[in-house]
Amino acid sequence: MARLDLRKKLSILADAAKYDASCSSSGTSKRDSVGGKGIGSTEGMGICHAYTPDGRCVSLLKILLTNFCIYDCAYCINRASSNVERARFSVDEVVDLTLNFYRRNYIEGLFLSSGIIRNGDYTMEQMVLVAKTLREVHDFRGYIHLKLIPEADPKLVELAGLYADRLSANIELPRDEALARLAPQKDVGVIKKAMSQVRLGVEAAKPAKGERIKPPRFAPGGQSTQLIVGADGAPDTEILDRSASLYGGYGLRRVYYSAFSPIPDSSSILPLSKPPLMREHRLYQADWLLRFYGFSAPEIGEATTGGMLDLAVDPKLAWALNRREQFPVDVNRAPREMLLRVPGLGVKAVDRIVSVRRYRTLRLEDVGRLTRSVAKVRPFITALDWTPGGLTDAVDLKARVSAAPEQLSLF
Repeated sequence: MARLDLRKKLSILADAAKYDASCSSSGTSKRDSVGGKGIGSTEGMGICHAYTPDGRCVSLLKILLTNFCIYDCAYCINRASSNVERARFSVDEVVDLTLNFYRRNYIEGLFLSSGIIRNGDYTMEQMVLVAKTLREVHDFRGYIHLKLIPEADPKLVELAGLYADRLSANIELPRDEALARLAPQKDVGVIKKAMSQVRLGVEAAKPAKGERIKPPRFAPGGQSTQLIVGADGAPDTEILDRSASLYGGYGLRRVYYSAFSPIPDSSSILPLSKPPLMREHRLYQADWLLRFYGFSAPEIGEATTGGMLDLAVDPKLAWALNRREQFPVDVNRAPREMLLRVPGLGVKAVDRIVSVRRYRTLRLEDVGRLTRSVAKVRPFITALDWTPGGLTDAVDLKARVSAAPEQLSLF
């Protein structure tokens, strides 16, 4: 293979990394170089843009160590049989790129994944060496996210957790049989075993009450995974069931959803077209209902059609329209758990309502100040000066609260 310069390698391996959606930088411990020690920080305001829970945008250098791969996963652009241009970084090249990009204020951290070269142990060893060199040789204090190679020796997974802020191992597909069919060299049991090891490591790193000596740091940002949507025929309800089991079983911080995208020279067993992007968006909205709004996967599934989320309205509104007997709720008396199920009310708005109503009785105008669209909220609540009457049970309620936006005219 012709020798590639660093710029060409970066072009190839940054483009190859774009298919991995599980790129984030939230939840880790706070570190900085104030005082003249080390380089980098896990904080700050702003390549890959990730968003923290408080809304900050963080830029990460998102690359593969290499897109060479001995595996032949049908859905992957970098599979062994794929006719793509190949490249490989050395450990020192990744370290230098990360440090130089940081010094130029391009990035605040590194997201590093890789194709499988030689074997899982060798590949994971090279990735761990990148993180170790950054931390121990250069005292880099910025964010590092490493993609796990599940087949690697558990000792390498343990080392990865000591140097990285977050780890991730992709489940890839909602159905185990689909993974066996489309990625025969991958074993879902091995992937789950690696995820279990990470969970145990994260839990062991939490100091017990009254414990003076802190245990060794281990992936303080936890772990995440990715599910490809639309490659195996799994309906949305099945995808959400899998996500719920992953959150409960492995303590994941995030499940990311990536709409399947047809690739060149793909297998005939894959779909010919990609699913609508709105489907991916609805799954993310449903995921938030699982994590922050107290919904269960079966509850969200109640309002689906044939197992698929409604693309016309968000999942919470779809659930509310399907369970109208639960509404309207009194914003001045309803428990927080029920207010979280009101369409149009987010977590911050609900917490504000619960706080304010201790001192005054809320009117519709007060609720309107806490939400972007009071029109969506009105059919589902009562307030001091408001009752929806028959609006809650109106036959055309869905059309009223989900009207398509209109372009305003300047003339």
